[in-house]
Amino acid sequence: QVQLVESGGGLVQAGESLRLSCAASGRSFSTYAMAWFRQAPGKEREFVASISGRGSTTNYADSVKGRFAIARDNAKNTVSLQMNSLKPEDTAVYYCAAGGGVNIVVRSPDYWGQGTQVTVSS
Repeated sequence: QVQLVESGGGLVQAGESLRLSCAASGRSFSTYAMAWFRQAPGKEREFVASISGRGSTTNYADSVKGRFAIARDNAKNTVSLQMNSLKPEDTAVYYCAAGGGVNIVVRSPDYWGQGTQVTVSS
């Protein structure tokens, strides 16, 4: 069992940066691929970024590529999402997710966090 707790959301202006963190409890954190998803009001949840268990492989949605960076610290059981050059369309609830592999975490995560709100004003 893995429990995920996100933090770091807030209200920022367009062009500013924000860093989200996700703390994981449970064993064998490094065996899980991790991902960030987001859900904007009235829209379906969408994939944002993923990272493999050892951190060697990352993937990003086209909409955030070049602006967002996912990273993990297996010694601290944390995964982060650095978000730069934020746009109003980045406004959403951001969720941390864990899965047994990169393909699993992207398509059908095993565990979800409760989400953290990110609001970007224009």
